[in-house]
Amino acid sequence: MLREKTNRILNSNGILVFIVFLALFLDNMLLTTVVPILPNFLIEESLKLKKTNATPEFNFLNVYDKAFYNKFQINNTKNESKKMAEAYKQEIQNTHESVGWVFSSKAVFQLLFNPFLGKIITRVGYSIPMFLGFIILFISTLVFAFAKNYYLLVFARSMQGIGSAFTAVSGLGKLAHVYDDDKKRGNMMSLAMSGLALGVLIGPPYGGILYQFVGKSLPFVILAILALFDGTLQVMALKLEVKPEPMENKISSLICDPYILITAGAISFANLGIASLEPTLPLLYRGPNRV
Repeated sequence: MLREKTNRILNSNGILVFIVFLALFLDNMLLTTVVPILPNFLIEESLKLKKTNATPEFNFLNVYDKAFYNKFQINNTKNESKKMAEAYKQEIQNTHESVGWVFSSKAVFQLLFNPFLGKIITRVGYSIPMFLGFIILFISTLVFAFAKNYYLLVFARSMQGIGSAFTAVSGLGKLAHVYDDDKKRGNMMSLAMSGLALGVLIGPPYGGILYQFVGKSLPFVILAILALFDGTLQVMALKLEVKPEPMENKISSLICDPYILITAGAISFANLGIASLEPTLPLLYRGPNRV
């Protein structure tokens, strides 16, 4: 009885909507969880590195400790306090570019891989690319959890961009393929896309709170466990087999479609503001004047 009910659920279209919802939710949770964590982490690592090369009279870890945690020291008019505050401020300014490159690497690789997903899906179907997206995102999340240097963080973020391309294109394409009726397709798409909005909403406070109290690794380990659950559902519910999907329209004709161009432009402008704020706000509120 229980097995029959489980099989019925796994073979229903509803489970597909939930799988895509969860995949988009986790992708965007990972996208925004790093926002409050990475700028702070990069500053700390930079200051620790400079501590090892600093003179006993003035090391940057003391600058970090006193400038960030002791506002009375910053407001003090003594020369030493001003020197520490200026050094800390300079360190934040030096981090802006590094943070920007880390955040942008995800979008760069997603942009590079998105156009090729159509051809891949045409040859192998939707299920295998979607599962590959899960594997890539899972690896990316684990690298984020245990990365200790800047280059590994760039690698993890770039991997996430590739995984996002596989997940979003194949997942939403699968939904559009399964639901023929326009009205029902729109309803199911909106349900699945709500995972994206929920991930963006929850990610920053989730990452910031856990990072403050338990450190960098745990937020990403929890996301990796949830991703593993989503991957298990994919194995159970989706048939991971090569099933070519014929392409009805050429890419050249789709690029010239005015509705597609308007939609692409709207998405680009909607994300432009968020992308500009991600690398700047966390550093702005870490400045000495904000302590």
